[in-house]
Amino acid sequence: MTTAFPPARRVDRTESLNGYVVADPYRWLEDSGSDEARAWLADQDALYAAHLDAAPGREILAARLAELLGVGTVSAPAWRGGRRFFMRRTAGQEHAVLYTATEAGGERALIDPMQIDPSGTTTLDAWQPDKEGRLLAYQLSEGGAEESALRVMDVQTGQDVGGPIDRCRYSGVAWLPGGKAFYYTRRLAPDAVPDGEEQYHRRVYLHRVGSPAGDDAMIFGAGREKTNYYMASVSLDGRWLTVGAAAGTAPRNDLWLADLAASGESAPELRVVQQDVDAQTMARVGRDGLLYIFTDRDAPRGRLMVASPAEPDFAHWREKLPQDDEAVLTGYAILDGAELGRPVLLACWTRHAVSEISVHDLATGERRGVIPLPGLGTVGGLSERPEGGHEAWFAYTDNTTPATIFRYDARTGEVSTWERAPGPADVPEVETRQVAYPSRDGTTVRMLVIYGYQDRREPRPAILTGYGGFGVSMTPGYTPSALAWVEAGGVYAIAGLRGGSEEGEDWHRAGMRDRKQNVFDDFHAAAEKLIADGWTTPAQLSISGGSNGGLLVGAALTQRPELYAAVVCSAPLLDMVRYEQFGLGETWNDEYGTAADPVELGWLLSYSPYHHVRAGTRYPAVLFTVFDSDTRVDPLHARKMCAALQHAAAASAAARPILLRRESDVGHGARAVSRSVTLLSEVLAFAAFHTGLRL
Repeated sequence: MTTAFPPARRVDRTESLNGYVVADPYRWLEDSGSDEARAWLADQDALYAAHLDAAPGREILAARLAELLGVGTVSAPAWRGGRRFFMRRTAGQEHAVLYTATEAGGERALIDPMQIDPSGTTTLDAWQPDKEGRLLAYQLSEGGAEESALRVMDVQTGQDVGGPIDRCRYSGVAWLPGGKAFYYTRRLAPDAVPDGEEQYHRRVYLHRVGSPAGDDAMIFGAGREKTNYYMASVSLDGRWLTVGAAAGTAPRNDLWLADLAASGESAPELRVVQQDVDAQTMARVGRDGLLYIFTDRDAPRGRLMVASPAEPDFAHWREKLPQDDEAVLTGYAILDGAELGRPVLLACWTRHAVSEISVHDLATGERRGVIPLPGLGTVGGLSERPEGGHEAWFAYTDNTTPATIFRYDARTGEVSTWERAPGPADVPEVETRQVAYPSRDGTTVRMLVIYGYQDRREPRPAILTGYGGFGVSMTPGYTPSALAWVEAGGVYAIAGLRGGSEEGEDWHRAGMRDRKQNVFDDFHAAAEKLIADGWTTPAQLSISGGSNGGLLVGAALTQRPELYAAVVCSAPLLDMVRYEQFGLGETWNDEYGTAADPVELGWLLSYSPYHHVRAGTRYPAVLFTVFDSDTRVDPLHARKMCAALQHAAAASAAARPILLRRESDVGHGARAVSRSVTLLSEVLAFAAFHTGLRL
């Protein structure tokens, strides 16, 4: 397929920045509203449409993806006062619906985003019932912008009794007993902050239901870092308030505790649990009056500590569950009902990205057994009843199993299926193996390889994906795009790169800041392993990644273009010199480094994909997918990179397509199912066309 790229004005623009001369020939594409940028984007739309029409199999893939997504979803229950709340999406529904039900049954839909907005562009971002299950705080946003407005609903009537309160993006809600008030976070009004900082400057407030938000008491946050995120929680009895603060996505936080019985709800006297320590720590006061502290302080794989709330500082912490040197602690639940002879502690771990649950004596921490799981998969949502009891619930999924909810009974040790995904699962027969391989520096990295039962004597088209950032682990899960690809005869591989937390916080930090190149080396080594083991060839290998994973594949295609046939780069970060100036970029500079520091700018320039595009290089076929309402990662990254790659490829007679796919009214996060089907079918069709997979 020959490609003629739309012309894009290339400007000889450089600037001196902290001792570096930095070129930026497509700065003008940062403004998508200019006449020149609009014309260029229209040409890109036409180019993409022409290539889309020429790539066969899209309709077949869309039909199969719709079937695989049609199994729906279900979440573990959240119990409040004998009432449970949960999410479910059935076949044909565009978004999951929030339901409630009593112990006797009689479930009822509370929030259906499609009833609120039939266009499908409104999403339910978060929800939190009060401690008695009578009121519900929930947050909606429109058009993919993730700019949540917070409302309060009377669960019995379904009517709103409070809100909307705007500027509540990424706000948790911590209810006080009785449902009369809650703590939450909200950004300051735009006219109260400097220009360009409207996404920052959060504060913790106390809101009394039914009162105007303007009357809310500011509890915490004044004078602190503008990029801080805050969290708050309140113990079941309403006595103890915990407040945490983290600068952006930094892997460390400060934590405070207040006795509301002593200092009052609107002016809590906060005592330090942890401050100015390079560690992540969460805490809650249990029903037994102890402070339970989940931390990676002096334990990069995580451990559980306890203390008295009266003496919450580190000197008084006592170890309940020690670090496991081969597994990462991801969560815990406490079962302490009167019907149990001894209270039980459940601990959830991942061992090389595969979940397991252990059972312990709560008093001593002694391991008493394990909860059997259906396979090598991922556990999430481990929880108990807030008021205590003998039951716990958790969700389980693996590469062929849609989310399934299990119930554990500590009286008998029985594990039973609580609820399955609502639709029938016509899942193809696939196999998964975990492969270990050495990276460039000899570090052992692991990768999941998913494949069909076909004869594998011949290499096949493959998709390799990864993330490698922010401590995000790539764990087994039901993935319709992977299943559709493998069913069609391909191989799908997921690499657990440094930068994630597959092996704990040390693994994360080995792939951030000045060690970011380790992530890319791990990814190249994964590709080389797939080729060396006969799974695929460079001519059949596609790579795919989104967000930080978009940065990953952007670096991969500029560092090792000969290793890949096709690249799908979604909502990516690509101009690492200017990333802090757009979207939420400034909250990520602890992960990447800041261009304001000469040393850290050197790190960024060493791999910034936009700055490593070279004319005369034969790059893989590239598809950028971006979303106009993305307020996390600005689409300008993809626009500039697309223009740079098209310029570099234009002189080559054998240039492969460099394409930009745009989508309106969606953002970085949740989207309607039909939109997911369309996007995924086009992405897979592109990968299939350029790797030789026959559909």
